Amino acid sequence: MSLSLLNLDARWRRFNDETRACPCCGRQFSGVYDLGFDHPVDWPHAERGEHPFVKQGADQLSPDLCRVGDIRLLRAILSLPIQGADESVHITPWVQVSPDVFYAYLETWDNPDAPLPAPAPALLANDLPALAETGTAVQISFPSRDARPQIDTATGALATALTNGLDFDALLDLYAACGDDIRPHLMQG
Repeated sequence: MSLSLLNLDARWRRFNDETRACPCCGRQFSGVYDLGFDHPVDWPHAERGEHPFVKQGADQLSPDLCRVGDIRLLRAILSLPIQGADESVHITPWVQVSPDVFYAYLETWDNPDAPLPAPAPALLANDLPALAETGTAVQISFPSRDARPQIDTATGALATALTNGLDFDALLDLYAACGDDIRPHLMQG
């Protein structure tokens, strides 16, 4: 943990103290945790959950690939730095891509000689509260065969967060908007 004003925030210290138990419920934290989405927002079937693969008719969902009708989606990664810390929160939303990009990416899984796709336009397929909504235009790139596609954008709140990072309150708000409001657990000593 770097020395910064963030370290003066008692909530940040509690958030990073894995030996501290919340006085109201006993919950413990060990710092920044990542956010993932099981499926795109428009997936019309049951969640994948612990299953490696779900197929409903022609629709298919795996941890990294999804087909819904004529729509093709990839799970990508978005890394947002935390202001005042030496770490980032990693979010793995789904993005809709053209069939050409989808199948070029899929080809790299089966053929080690297949070239990685060029950076391509995509649309977010999950809401990122306070950052971007489903349908927001983004750019994805394919850094290596061993990594998920990476999301980038040049406009809006998401671009600002990519460039400047999230402050701790924005991170806590993001966790709360994604269903895990940990703010009350960090308030008590």
